[in-house]
Amino acid sequence: MAALNIDRNKFEQLINGDKPVLVDFWAPWCGYCRRISPAYDKIAQQYAGEIEVVKINIDEEEALSDQQGIDIIPSLILYKNGKAVASVVNPPSKAAIDSFIAENL
Repeated sequence: MAALNIDRNKFEQLINGDKPVLVDFWAPWCGYCRRISPAYDKIAQQYAGEIEVVKINIDEEEALSDQQGIDIIPSLILYKNGKAVASVVNPPSKAAIDSFIAENL
């Protein structure tokens, strides 16, 4: 199960839901985004049912990425109760993403 690519409407719905949401802001032209994508998909499988793990293409959702202050991709942001609570830019590995989640959940 890969992380789903979502739009602004789904984003608003998810971040205001019951579960924490981990969002990967990315773009198809970003080489590092493509390289870390398999690790992010494993995170989606590992945390299924516990947190929502999704992606937002900054080219398709430019206004949303600007609103969220995305300057560098990939940027992972963890949302709880409708608010961004933590972020990490250019995570080096799946282990780093796991640590980020564990520290901020």
